[in-house]
Amino acid sequence: MRIGLYPGTFDPITLGHIDIIRRACLLVDRLVIGVAINRDKGPLFSLEERVAMVEAEADRLARETGTEIVVHPFDNLLIDCARDVNAQVIVRGLRAIADFEYEYQMVGMNRVLDASVETVFLMADAHYQAIASKLVKEIARLGGDVRNFVTAPVNEALLERYS
Repeated sequence: MRIGLYPGTFDPITLGHIDIIRRACLLVDRLVIGVAINRDKGPLFSLEERVAMVEAEADRLARETGTEIVVHPFDNLLIDCARDVNAQVIVRGLRAIADFEYEYQMVGMNRVLDASVETVFLMADAHYQAIASKLVKEIARLGGDVRNFVTAPVNEALLERYS
């Protein structure tokens, strides 16, 4: 069984994340979506809220793709999380060159820590390249419309949080 791990903070999950999840399902038999606790980023949504949002989208995508999708919160090293869930592949999404520079360093470090876990990069679809959770939150906080960037339930959660 090919197991992939798609890690992120998902604060909140966006249409860009969903695009990467959908495409990653074509590559693996089981996709684990690792929701990072990441207290350093000071997330808008609690871990429980982010996990619930990701689970709702994952359930729909699992039915759509026929791939087993599991949501797994983690607060340890990414490579340790990969080992914990028996992932052979870490899936990362890339939007721009700046993403690649950071990810390139991460891959190098992870290869030293465990060379048996491969990293696969998926380029964001052109429709989603500009979407970043940070920007979505900023737009929502300032009263802008984020319906083109997130699903309806996530939009509602943002509206509620910023009301």
